[in-house]
Amino acid sequence: LVNDDSLDFRQYQSGSYAARKRTNRLFRDVNAWYHIVCQWDSANGTADDRMKIWVNGVQETSFQASTNPGGSLASLINSSNGTFNVGCDWTPSVYFDGYQSHTAFVDNAIVAPTVFGETDSTSGIWKFKSPSGITWGNNGFHLKFENSAALGTDSSGNSNTFTVNGDLKQALDTPSNVHATWNPNLAMNGTMTLANGNTTGTTGSNYSANASNSFFSTLGVSQG
Repeated sequence: LVNDDSLDFRQYQSGSYAARKRTNRLFRDVNAWYHIVCQWDSANGTADDRMKIWVNGVQETSFQASTNPGGSLASLINSSNGTFNVGCDWTPSVYFDGYQSHTAFVDNAIVAPTVFGETDSTSGIWKFKSPSGITWGNNGFHLKFENSAALGTDSSGNSNTFTVNGDLKQALDTPSNVHATWNPNLAMNGTMTLANGNTTGTTGSNYSANASNSFFSTLGVSQG
């Protein structure tokens, strides 16, 4: 996600975008979990099929910016010239501001989104499912973030476990058990800075005891 809340799947190199798909659709539901699948297949003979994005099982087809990669352009993701980071850019200097439930990478193979998710037969809602039968490739991995003491553990069978950096927190909020947080899009008098997945707020040095700092919750209640 980028600053206007669109989804931007891109490769920037040599001062320009060598490949890019940036959606017109904006993702601003801070109470929802999104299931996102990005596919890179630059050898595909159909230029518009070389980069694809699915959100909750539906392919994105409307883009505010679209640059197809050249035939057989190598992806910088999984490049031997850099470090593979999850949750930040390659620098690293820009960090993902949100939760991740599962992160999977399949190396050198095209896998359908239905391997990672399915429509719930009762609710009709797209939900994650644990992938099976995948040939992950040499550098493929599946991070479940199950062990708070070892969040970088790879569950694909490849043992491509990540080194954990920074002050990572394991949250109780999951796609199957959504918790209420402060809603950054609905502030009555939002002078606080929200952090930690919008579970904490910090006031500035000019805060007055009489000042009002109020945000709405992402989940409404009528009692309790």
